[in-house]
Amino acid sequence: MNAERLPPSWLFPEAQAQAQAQAPRSLATDPFPPSVDGTRMSCECGFLRGIVEGTSAPVVILDRHLRHLYVNPAWSRVTGVPAAAFLGKTLGEVLPDVQSPDDVLIEVLADGRPREVTLTGTTRVPSPVGRRLWRAVFHRLQTQGRVVGVCGIAVEVSNLRQYLDDLENAHQRLALLDAAATRVGTTLDVEATCAELADFLAPSLADIAAVGIVEEEFFGAPPPPAGMLRLRKMKLTAPPELQRHLGEPGGSEPYVDLPRGSAPRRCMDSGRPWLGNLASDELFQKVVVDPERVRILRAAGVHSVLVVPLPTAGRSVGIVVLMRWGASPPFSDDDVLTAQGVAARAAVSIDSAHRYSHEHTMTLELQRALLSEPDSPHPTVEVATRYLPSGRSALVGGDWYDSIALPGCRTLLVMGDVMGHGFQAAVAMSQYRSVLRTVAAAGLPVDAMLTEADRRAARIGLDRAATCLLVLVDTEAGTCTAATAGHLPPLVIRPGGSTGLMRLPAGPPIGTELGDYEMTTFAFEPGSVLLLYTDGLVEQRGADIDDSVRRLTTMALSPDDSLDHLLDTLLTQLTNGTCEDDIALLAARLRPMNPTGNQKARSWGT
Repeated sequence: MNAERLPPSWLFPEAQAQAQAQAPRSLATDPFPPSVDGTRMSCECGFLRGIVEGTSAPVVILDRHLRHLYVNPAWSRVTGVPAAAFLGKTLGEVLPDVQSPDDVLIEVLADGRPREVTLTGTTRVPSPVGRRLWRAVFHRLQTQGRVVGVCGIAVEVSNLRQYLDDLENAHQRLALLDAAATRVGTTLDVEATCAELADFLAPSLADIAAVGIVEEEFFGAPPPPAGMLRLRKMKLTAPPELQRHLGEPGGSEPYVDLPRGSAPRRCMDSGRPWLGNLASDELFQKVVVDPERVRILRAAGVHSVLVVPLPTAGRSVGIVVLMRWGASPPFSDDDVLTAQGVAARAAVSIDSAHRYSHEHTMTLELQRALLSEPDSPHPTVEVATRYLPSGRSALVGGDWYDSIALPGCRTLLVMGDVMGHGFQAAVAMSQYRSVLRTVAAAGLPVDAMLTEADRRAARIGLDRAATCLLVLVDTEAGTCTAATAGHLPPLVIRPGGSTGLMRLPAGPPIGTELGDYEMTTFAFEPGSVLLLYTDGLVEQRGADIDDSVRRLTTMALSPDDSLDHLLDTLLTQLTNGTCEDDIALLAARLRPMNPTGNQKARSWGT
């Protein structure tokens, strides 16, 4: 039909007889009848017809029973339904997927007041926005005082609604990413970071979240078969009712080996996510590999899977597997983008924590290698040592201790602390240690040893000063001779439990070329314990260090305990296992005399 114009026989069937009696083309039988008195009215009606049938806004006319009498070409194009298919039928009969506002239209017919309504749904014409949205205004139609139907004019606002929905989704995605930045990666611990990631994603983005990272070292386990990639299972987060069904992801082993054809492996190799919405058993098996795990997931009601890599520069450090079950909807494109954003941020934290853990282990091994065990003192002197690295740094430090056996039953005890941390401090520490060993072999007094060490440190260009304490134990004389280069005083624990600090004249740190040192000699009887330490043992934030040093004299320390037990007691009471600075300790004790007057080796109780 021309411009989808409906024939008169389809318009207002109730008024058909009256229309035929009045005129062959009256308003009762045609929306645009010509005037009975001339061409001017006919032209006006033709003009109105052109507007209605040429507009891009859908226009419809319904009778009192809400059956279609007329649709303009725009509504036919929008719906994909020809005009003839509408005639004599309601909207729900022609387009069952479009919500019909029948209750509002009945009110318009009843009181004559125009009303706005919203129509939403899908039509036969595909739309990029999926569910479409129209805003329409309906007016009551009357002729010769009789209500004959309603006329509706609509405007599609699907794109505006989609824009608003997209904007809201973007805001929600940004809010989720911001929340992830504060809740994931709060520590430099790999296991804790993976747990934070899984706990954040479930239930924020999925019902189930599992995190696995690449296993590169296979301690206590055989390496994976050729061509396999091993993932260490770090954390599974799921509702309690699901946790009982799922058990351990990938089986009871703490790791899972991925073949090249598996979805997680392809995901890691390509750096792109893998999505299986309403996945079949075959797709599920590409993710979990084991057919038994597929059965378990199906029994638990899992229907959709999203695998996202944890990307860093040049490689993926692991994957995140997200699942939805039961009534939860499948993953949307926005869900995939959000999961990628969270995973990318978390991957940086996991990689940093992994590198920190690896470097921390290596540097501690380097620290121990540089520090090494002190030389064996004379048999008449018993020595025990401890080194506790700072809990806030992955770097090696400059603390060191040493004991050097010298001629004449003498033993030189050394405690030092290079200023600063890191490899440069560790290297300087090693050089100071070597210098003092060389100087000690010359047989100089302890004050001269410090002066010579200060001069040599300046000559070789050490750019870091160091505090140092030297104590020369002479077992034959029963004395100790000490000198300090800006170091804290040693603690003496005497038989009977009395404790005191050895007061020494202060001297400048070595490496400053200001060498001016004095030495002090005091009695050191068998059974007494001498404690040398670095400032990490007594430094406390907000407290005066002199007060902290004096606190050592009030502690209940027994010289009869084993030296190892004594050092452990000190560390337990003063640090609780953690410290803000590196701590080095050295305890020395003269062995008791035997009946012949000579000192003897003794096994001290633990």
